[in-house]
Amino acid sequence: MGNDLPETDAVVLLDSLIGSTDDVILAEIFRAWNDKEIAEDEIYSIAKIMRGRMRGVRSSHKTFVDIVGTGGSKAKTFNVSTAAAFVVAGGGVPVAKHGNKAATSNSGSADVLSELGIEPTADAATAERCLNEIGICFMFAPNFHRLSPTLGKVRRSLGFPTIFNCVGPLCNPASAPHQLIGVWDRELLPKMANALRRLGTKKSWILHAESGLDEISLDGPTFVAEVADGTVRYFQITPEDFGVAINIIDHLRTNDAVSSAFIVRDVLSGIMTATSAESIVAINAAAAMYICEAANSLKTGFEMSIESIRTGNAENKLNQLADAVRK
Repeated sequence: MGNDLPETDAVVLLDSLIGSTDDVILAEIFRAWNDKEIAEDEIYSIAKIMRGRMRGVRSSHKTFVDIVGTGGSKAKTFNVSTAAAFVVAGGGVPVAKHGNKAATSNSGSADVLSELGIEPTADAATAERCLNEIGICFMFAPNFHRLSPTLGKVRRSLGFPTIFNCVGPLCNPASAPHQLIGVWDRELLPKMANALRRLGTKKSWILHAESGLDEISLDGPTFVAEVADGTVRYFQITPEDFGVAINIIDHLRTNDAVSSAFIVRDVLSGIMTATSAESIVAINAAAAMYICEAANSLKTGFEMSIESIRTGNAENKLNQLADAVRK
């Protein structure tokens, strides 16, 4: 009772979770796990197994990135990382976006994409074609990972994040060499960062905003764990590092995918020029460009992101993806 999961038992437990149809037992397991707290070794072990089993997407790009949050954040803003993905792609850096429907948030990436007119459940072949031909794809997690509807239903009923919120972002089907991953709790930074270090990455950031956001925030500092060259480095960034003033984000909170999609569409179409909504998308896109070395500084990345939005390149990527998954 209260012991961490040994790596030798990870396969058995994962298969038991996937195979179970008992909602009550699954809920009890996740509640006990939550009380114990998720450990680094557990994140690493389960992610390693899921990576080995996942259906892969082959990329023709040497450099590309995933921008994703774990969910579970108490600061329920619109889908910033999904909007940032189009900005990054519009700036010339390919994006292999991995995500799912909401389990612990108001709007998952799949939910908001659907509201934006993009079919999120496109198959692996379509995702691969989109990534290689237009420089952005969305990989709907259930199409690539063998989990179960019961497991998903229980997770949605719990009201708190589970081990799968941690593991999912570490299991990008295209094996993205760069990732920008937001987490719901600052205590997860070293756990997620060290798990990713052990799994392998070229250069990625795990981050958590002081305000509780699982994105880089406008309203204060964001704590970062940078994973690169087999090491982890910790530091803080602020909006000023991007050349942006600190600003409130309370008005950026949304209750559902419909309202989130409304803001995302307005940001990408240029309607929200020089607003905090545009800025928060741009600073997250800037960080993704920076870790890919497409930008030599966060300020340069921010400038590139603003250009992607205001030239219409970001919105064009959204429209291209919508057209591609309808074919």
